[in-house]
Amino acid sequence: MSFFYVALGGFCGSFVRYQLSIVANKRLIGTWLANVTGSILLASLVLIYTKEILPHTWWLILGVGFCGAYTTFSTFGNETMQLLLQQQWNKAIGYISLSFIVSILPATLILSL
Repeated sequence: MSFFYVALGGFCGSFVRYQLSIVANKRLIGTWLANVTGSILLASLVLIYTKEILPHTWWLILGVGFCGAYTTFSTFGNETMQLLLQQQWNKAIGYISLSFIVSILPATLILSL
């Protein structure tokens, strides 16, 4: 049954990710928003799951399935490589830096609660 819960969350996460890419209409912004908001959501879910507030079933649906499909490290890597191959050094460094800082800092703050 766990596979079903992960698949259900993954379906929803991939659908929301796709809608975000349509709304953003720009690849870098859509990927950045998905990764930042996904990191914040995942950190929040980890916090309430480890405090035994979130049931295991919902962890599988939201944490593993939804966040796993919604966030997109592979697209982040591909877009970064494209910027580097186009020799857009400043844009690549800014994209990498902002992605990590704005994703990890809030997640760290949430998990320290």
